[in-house]
Amino acid sequence: MGYQVWAPQARQVAVRVAGRDHPMRSDPARTGWWLTDGAGAPPHEDGTRYAFVLDGGEPLPDPRSRRQPDGPDGPSAVVDHARYTWRHPWAGRQLPGAVLYELHIGTFTREGTFDAAAARLAHLASLGVSHVELMPVCPFPGRHGWGYDGVALWAVHEPYGGPAGLKRFVDTAHGHGLGVVLDVVHNHLGPSGDHLPRFGPYFTERHQTPWGAAVNLDAPGSDEVRDFLLGSALAWLRDYRLDGLRLDAVHALADTRALPFLEELSTAVDALAAETGRPLFLIAESDLNDPRTTAPRDAGGIGLHAQWSDDFHHALHTALTGESQGYYADFARAPLAALAKTLTGVWFHDGTYSSFRGRAHGRPLPGDVPRHRFLGYAQTHDQIGNRATGDRLTVRQLTLGAALVLTAPFTPMLFMGEEWGAGTPWQFFTDHTDPALADAVRDGRRREFAEHGWPASSIPDPQDPATRLRSCLDWSEPGREPHAGLLRWYRTLIALRAAEPELADPDTAAVRVEFDEDARWILVHRGTLCTAVNFADQSRELPLRGHQVLAASTELPCSTGRLVLPGGSAAVVRGGVGRG
Repeated sequence: MGYQVWAPQARQVAVRVAGRDHPMRSDPARTGWWLTDGAGAPPHEDGTRYAFVLDGGEPLPDPRSRRQPDGPDGPSAVVDHARYTWRHPWAGRQLPGAVLYELHIGTFTREGTFDAAAARLAHLASLGVSHVELMPVCPFPGRHGWGYDGVALWAVHEPYGGPAGLKRFVDTAHGHGLGVVLDVVHNHLGPSGDHLPRFGPYFTERHQTPWGAAVNLDAPGSDEVRDFLLGSALAWLRDYRLDGLRLDAVHALADTRALPFLEELSTAVDALAAETGRPLFLIAESDLNDPRTTAPRDAGGIGLHAQWSDDFHHALHTALTGESQGYYADFARAPLAALAKTLTGVWFHDGTYSSFRGRAHGRPLPGDVPRHRFLGYAQTHDQIGNRATGDRLTVRQLTLGAALVLTAPFTPMLFMGEEWGAGTPWQFFTDHTDPALADAVRDGRRREFAEHGWPASSIPDPQDPATRLRSCLDWSEPGREPHAGLLRWYRTLIALRAAEPELADPDTAAVRVEFDEDARWILVHRGTLCTAVNFADQSRELPLRGHQVLAASTELPCSTGRLVLPGGSAAVVRGGVGRG
């Protein structure tokens, strides 16, 4: 197989290998494609550096590059995926019954590499989670960043360890029985290092997004752009043996075609799952509260397998913190009522008025939709990192939040370090190589938070290496209190979820919620089990008696048969009679 590239606007194309330009010919079978083949074709072996030259211009990296050894602006390198010998056979792990763990390679360890992260995977296996969800690993300029500024959607960030490093990480995870999910970004590319517009109409001014011109999913040339994105997604699942993909902000994909790109993608992923015999899945981040996102294709839906559930997070966050700013406002009016609504109906805004948006939002979700299709969480990279100083929930707050997240009908997801109440923040950090862009990002972030009363001096400089270092996990914390105690609580709850089928039941018909907004307690009934949480500072006697305590975050006082919870504590019980 030789070199090939889609460059429909070019008059002539060459591939530069070892300092020599080799002319490419137009492919008669595919409009706009150029290729090399036959006698005299340049070397195309693992590790070979190459770049494309369009109409005599400067050399450019391959849009479908599998490796960028010198960063997004340098030449590409051929990757022969067959050269890697997989050590662990892997049949896959399905989404129903899963517990996910969101992880950022650059801050999971101070080293910030795949190999260093892989050395910590035994901790996750002992924790009891089933899948690691990696934040984006596509190349971006500089060494450190969140990953959402990636510009080479088929390649792997070289400072993390490149393609071989990702394979070693996935292989090690599978050896521990852990599936791996990758966060991919199709709605935009980073602000620097993006060479795609020089090759063809990868973007269109027909639609505008928060990042500028939209990725071209429906304008002229969009067939090839959609194939570019679809091919990248399938390559992650096939070449790296990943178990699923998390799709960033799908609500920002502007697409007016009769066959939505996301439906086309879900169809292709299901076909690949059938071909490989492994369960594969797609998890959307969507702000739409639209049942069609996860509805089956034969029922008129898009057919994605799951989506994040921010409404549950917002309700839980307001109950834990009392915050009411921004999009928390509607949830904070009666946080336990909001929590009860999301635990039974998934969405708080299901056609109701959203004061943050200034309009009605969402639509009701049918009651028969399996709740494992929705991820529930107390923290994510977004909800921590987009705060002014990247502060996390406290150990006390996580004690209560974990009880609800890990016994809810949703698929639970944790954010790295949450399980021991990491004292390290997770802040917004960048490593832009363009000084003007670095200044603009720094000034823009400080200006944004100044509008909410934060002094500029208190907002961490994203470009300061210390900001990233502060965000790295401190792996000494799990061995000392109070972190060790919280870690035991998380392990207990995850083990209980695995042992009790009712806690993993995705049917909300068996979910019933009682709460007292003023006394600040909530009971979540899951069949014969009940999760009890006391948000108040004082002890509360809850309307349960005749129960068996299966797990408690603290020692419970003796009582006359009723459930008494100390302030800021939680318990999971079996049986018991309610009010009356």
